[in-house]
Amino acid sequence: MTLVYGLITGIVFGFLLQKGRVLRYDKQLGALRLMDMTIVKFMLSNIIVAMVGIYLLRDLGLVKLSLKATALGPNIIGGLLFGLGWGIVGYCPGTSAGALGEGRLDALWAILGMLGGASLFAHTYPALKETVYTWGNFGKITLPDALGVNHWIVLAVLAALYVLILRFIERKGL
Repeated sequence: MTLVYGLITGIVFGFLLQKGRVLRYDKQLGALRLMDMTIVKFMLSNIIVAMVGIYLLRDLGLVKLSLKATALGPNIIGGLLFGLGWGIVGYCPGTSAGALGEGRLDALWAILGMLGGASLFAHTYPALKETVYTWGNFGKITLPDALGVNHWIVLAVLAALYVLILRFIERKGL
């Protein structure tokens, strides 16, 4: 049943990506050049909904968080590689799959890059685990845990901050 939930969630997310026009190459390029914040607004909205929804489900006892260790090394290197790939092909993983679904064959380059990167990662993981994954390892923490406050306080502050960022972007006409 978990796979069915994942499939349904993926279809809905893909539909929203398409309706939000974030699959378009011009939107991707605009985001990379900080000239069109459509993708940023879309993702910030998703983050707000997801963080509130996940913690609400957790508080209701319907889900259990499965935290991964917070390690700066792999996050920084992975983020740099992600950004480099996005900058080169003009698609991120979700948008490349959606763009291919819309019939844009240039997205195949992004998908091939992801598959190649995943293969390279899988083959080098044992070495990475002994090196990169030890750099800046803070263990399994969350921001509320690190701050020592209730998670709803952190969520309220982050949601307010995100709303202010969204308002700023809108006022600038981005």
